[in-house]
Amino acid sequence: MKHLIMNNGLTIPVLGTGTNTFGKENHDFNGKITYDTKELRSAIDLGYRLIDTAIYYRNEAVIGKAVKESGLDRSEFFITSKIPADKEYTKNNDRVIHYVDKSLKELDMKYIDLYLIHFPLESDEDNLRVWRVLETFVERGLIKSIGVSNFNENQLAYLIKHATIKPVINQFQSYPGKHNQALIDFCKANNVIPEAYQSLAKLDAKIKDKLIDIAKPYNKTWSQIILNYQVNEGMIVIPKSHNQQHQQDNINIFDFELTKNDIKLIKSLTNDEQP
Repeated sequence: MKHLIMNNGLTIPVLGTGTNTFGKENHDFNGKITYDTKELRSAIDLGYRLIDTAIYYRNEAVIGKAVKESGLDRSEFFITSKIPADKEYTKNNDRVIHYVDKSLKELDMKYIDLYLIHFPLESDEDNLRVWRVLETFVERGLIKSIGVSNFNENQLAYLIKHATIKPVINQFQSYPGKHNQALIDFCKANNVIPEAYQSLAKLDAKIKDKLIDIAKPYNKTWSQIILNYQVNEGMIVIPKSHNQQHQQDNINIFDFELTKNDIKLIKSLTNDEQP
């Protein structure tokens, strides 16, 4: 597994697994929590160590259970969780403290590697207020790193300017046809790692066909092409699959190098037209 060094000097795997339907009945986001860890333990057995969850997902306890069942030391893992922007969670500092403490309790861990603001709040000032609470958890050693999710350039710039602890990551949707290239470039220019979610989930059919063609000479799948492209663009990726073979495919992306022409072609793909 390759790693990136964040702006606080700590490292993070470049590839992990999303979990928003793990440990749930019928793999339904809104399904009943079953505490079934089979599929997550499958990912762990294949080498996944970055595990991405959130309060919204309601399954932090499932992730904690899988980590313990793995038999591996806690230090082997990089666990991400997130606090929602809704007022129930963020209307005042006490609520933020309560829910971060609850994340620690649900995960049953002494610390969380990365904690994100899941979506921007109503104003930059509100984002900064919540951020300053998260900074106190870093100071206490209960959270190792903090970042944001779904922030645009202006929201991120404000936080960078006014925060004591700089965000290490901005997590947002990115996939061929919706690279969000300007945001990727802004993050990298400010030493904030861009992290892609839904890399594989919302692909246009024509774009998928083009990626299938690109993949053939490499003897790889279209999804492996996307993940390899994103990782080599300096991004972190967190694909999600309940299928063991797909999990294996998604992590098996480090043994080939895209040509410059293929990289250029992937970057140029849009939902409006097919090159």
